[in-house]
Amino acid sequence: MRILLLTHYYAPEFGAPQRRWSALVRRFIASGHQVTVAAPVPHYPGGRPTPTQRRTHHVGSVERGAQGETVLRTAYLPHRADILSRTADHLVAAGDSLRRLLARFVRPEHRPDVVIATVPAIPTLLVGRALAARWQIPLVVEMRDAWPDLVTHVGPAGAIPAAVAHASHSGLLRRVSKWAVALAKGQVHENVTGWQRGAQAVVTTTDRFADVLVERGIGHVDVVRNGTDLNAVHTQRDREPGHRSELHCLYLGNMGRSQGLETVVRAAARLHEEGTALRVRLIGHGVQATELAALTEELGAPVEVLPRIPHREVGAQYAWADTVIVSLRDWAPFAWTVPSKLYEILATGRHITALLDGEAADVVREAGAGDVLRPEDEDALVQLWRRLAVDRTQTSINGSGRRWVADNADDELLARRYLEILAGVTGR
Repeated sequence: MRILLLTHYYAPEFGAPQRRWSALVRRFIASGHQVTVAAPVPHYPGGRPTPTQRRTHHVGSVERGAQGETVLRTAYLPHRADILSRTADHLVAAGDSLRRLLARFVRPEHRPDVVIATVPAIPTLLVGRALAARWQIPLVVEMRDAWPDLVTHVGPAGAIPAAVAHASHSGLLRRVSKWAVALAKGQVHENVTGWQRGAQAVVTTTDRFADVLVERGIGHVDVVRNGTDLNAVHTQRDREPGHRSELHCLYLGNMGRSQGLETVVRAAARLHEEGTALRVRLIGHGVQATELAALTEELGAPVEVLPRIPHREVGAQYAWADTVIVSLRDWAPFAWTVPSKLYEILATGRHITALLDGEAADVVREAGAGDVLRPEDEDALVQLWRRLAVDRTQTSINGSGRRWVADNADDELLARRYLEILAGVTGR
């Protein structure tokens, strides 16, 4: 097959969407398929390319990707962390990709057999629909998370109108402002459902969100989980009893509003005050990192808030940890969501402190990979870590998490499933 992937996030950026598609594309090409990717010049997570990226990647350039794919680099808009400037960036990239792809595939014999449009950048979905209709080829829509449900539930409803009130009301910003307000009110939610119905297949990463989409009238929904490469994730050995006095608790990932990590800081402070020996590391980036560091200092908590690290250094952090934290807030759409990092953590064989509900909690229970607590339950977290600090043998899970990944979320398995879906919609 000739496969066209439309995505706003792609390698050499590092993040969950980028890792997922690098793993899938590598296996698509190894199976003999051709892959073209349309993605902006790398500018995640800071909103601007690094100096190295600026020298290496240029708008309009056609590159050979690390997996052997063809990458068409589209325009981007430098942005901040707010939803207005990020939405404007999505619109700019989508418009430029539509123009460039129509020009690149003028001749019918060179056109792709199928187009995959992956969200959360919703304008990417519109480009996929337009190209599929123009070229009369199947469209596969990938909803990576419960999107836009998370935004409409979390609700920048108060923040967005305030931002709009202070924004310029000319040109692109005015249109973005209107669109962002519509998003906050849930109107885009209805539009996205309509757009999904026009696809030949909709792919989600969780069973529960697939069920939600079916209830909304989406006819054909498939599940291809996020996953991990078992060959690239090393198993961590269980600790010997009494190997050290402190319980080591690790968090790796985004430090945003969705994670509710202030619960972790407050629980650690309480345990420290009562004399329980523990050390917590929060490693990553996000809009809450500064606030978490300030809260740590205010409470005198035994917590380190550290910046993001290269992936090659992650193994050393897993080796340091006795338990690894996976945390989401108690928001309804998170019951349909499984953090992509969870699969890598399962593969390490480390005990998991899971402040989760819904399908993510079910995964940890099925894998026998740790202790599941209600999201944002500070008292329960204090009780769990107090118990683990006294008896470190309770962090031993005997490799059950890794076995679960092998059966359900290994990259090889997921790529085969995705190719079956693509073969189904193309008739190949």
